[in-house]
Amino acid sequence: MREMLTDGPLDVLTGDYLAELTMLILGRDRLKDPGLGYAKTFPRQLEDCLALAHEKGVRIVTNAGGLNPAGLADAVRGLAAKAGIPVSVAHVEGDDLMPYEEGALTANAYLGGAGITACLRAGADIVVTGRVTDAALVSGPAAWWFDWAADDWDRLAGAVVAGHVLECGTQATGGNYAFFTAHDVRRPGFPLAEVSEDGSAVITKHPGTGGAVTPGTVTAQLLYETQGARYLGPDVTARLDTVRLTAAGQDRVRVDGVRGEAPPDTLKVGVTRIGGWRNEVVFVLTGLDIDAKAALVREQLAELLDEVGTATWTLARTDHDDADTEETASALLRLVVRDPSPDRVGRALTSAAVELALGSYPGFHVTAPPGPAQPYGVFTSAPIAATAVPHTAVLPDGTRLPVPAPPPQEPAPAPHEHAHPAAAGPPPASPTPTHNPAHNPTTAPTTRAPLGAVAGARSGDKGGDANIGVWVESAPAWDWLLRTLTVDTLRTLLPETAELPVTRHELPHLRALNFTVIGILGAGVASGHRFDPQAKALGEWLRSRRLDIPTDLLPPPEGTRSSRPDIPTHLLPTPEGTRP
Repeated sequence: MREMLTDGPLDVLTGDYLAELTMLILGRDRLKDPGLGYAKTFPRQLEDCLALAHEKGVRIVTNAGGLNPAGLADAVRGLAAKAGIPVSVAHVEGDDLMPYEEGALTANAYLGGAGITACLRAGADIVVTGRVTDAALVSGPAAWWFDWAADDWDRLAGAVVAGHVLECGTQATGGNYAFFTAHDVRRPGFPLAEVSEDGSAVITKHPGTGGAVTPGTVTAQLLYETQGARYLGPDVTARLDTVRLTAAGQDRVRVDGVRGEAPPDTLKVGVTRIGGWRNEVVFVLTGLDIDAKAALVREQLAELLDEVGTATWTLARTDHDDADTEETASALLRLVVRDPSPDRVGRALTSAAVELALGSYPGFHVTAPPGPAQPYGVFTSAPIAATAVPHTAVLPDGTRLPVPAPPPQEPAPAPHEHAHPAAAGPPPASPTPTHNPAHNPTTAPTTRAPLGAVAGARSGDKGGDANIGVWVESAPAWDWLLRTLTVDTLRTLLPETAELPVTRHELPHLRALNFTVIGILGAGVASGHRFDPQAKALGEWLRSRRLDIPTDLLPPPEGTRSSRPDIPTHLLPTPEGTRP
């Protein structure tokens, strides 16, 4: 917060504190103390920065209110009064639908930005919300600043896209970026959006801060945690297949051309509940006979696990043949147990596993001592009529202002028929490729290589589902990617998806494909269903997989580092690869 306030000018500072897992954590906090339920880090940051924000005239909009926006608003007022800083505080509520159903710990509708807009129009310096969409933290202030109408679909859609780019902070400035060696990302600065009246924006960062803002870094974030070309939201449906990115200078990327349609007449409700109790033991298997050692442990514990709800074994073959360190000679056998009762998966079970130490495979040891069972959470979502949610802006003077649902709209025409206020002259040529015989897989020379040699990727979670966005930087590469990376190919490259529903979406203006994989994360991040429970590295796994790629699309034989002279030397991999 201090960096953003001191490193350059701002009109509005936003803070996104909520995730699916966060809601579960806040729900448990609220059980212990009904006065809690908000992100406690926000007041600590504000205590350090409130005077600075007031001095600079920067308004602050945050969803840190979580399950208790009114409580956080009161805490902010108390903090400001103690510091003698005159600030006007408002909050948005109505998203909390508890009591919702039996067993629910939290149930919150994802609200849009209209309540934020109303609070800012009433003169609020600080607006605290509960569960709003991440992008609403940008679209709400933009609608206030430019006095947009509730049905300014294209403008609102542009602001939603800008908000989606900003919502994960430094993921838009080189953090978690597939081509991270192209930039110095040791300490990336935070992104900001210069939003224009027509809804277009320039994504940039304060001068002199680290990282980079490029069409690639912005593309990566645009593809993150989205499901399809239509990005549904409570204020507007943004058409991601109309987004155009243009380099506009050093660390400046213009985002325009965004078309908007009316939002659905329902809102998403995110529900968390305690799913049961879990525990785990990780056995280290070293040297020879790894499979036989794993089989012995599983046989020794089979009878004990008969009484457990579910027991899942995974063997990670991290071992290397003839390894020169013990660690690289070892594999990891992971046992995860879940049950409605903490007793059946508690310390008695993990202790029994550890007690095999003197009577099991040679070299027996585990990564941690016996531990107690821990509760795990489950996240689900469901629709609810927008008119059934009491979206309310509580203004600085205490006035409670109901926020109506957006007006309906007739079905929108196809994007190429839809006039846009920012359009001037003929539209740019479509990047949808035509057939190029030079890249026909039956005739063009190919090389077996990782997909990541030509494509970037970013992946993430939505409840139990995952998405993988894949993009390339050139028209020939897009021609090849569009024809090659089909759903069947994805399933072959990622066998864990083979039996799951997978949908492919094409985003030609971004030269990108977006895959939605249904159910790969089970009941969501809080359940710990998978080794990578939020699918953060699913895209990097895909990039590491090898397939036949047209040779002329690949970097020169000496490797990608020589084809990227802008890579800082200290970030280059060794000739043998990135591992020592």
